Amino acid sequence: MASSGPRGGGHDQTALDEIELTGELMIAASGSECERLAPERIDEVLLAGDEASAD
Repeated sequence: MASSGPRGGGHDQTALDEIELTGELMIAASGSECERLAPERIDEVLLAGDEASAD
């Protein structure tokens, strides 16, 4: 159901950024042979996403 009222854009961008990072983690996890991603790999994926959004 769509809202007809005005919406603030800041929260929308934050939500989209979080969705994108979650997607990157899911892709990394699906390509991993381990049951869980190592914390170092999670940091690597999140930092790569953060650098890409800064460009």
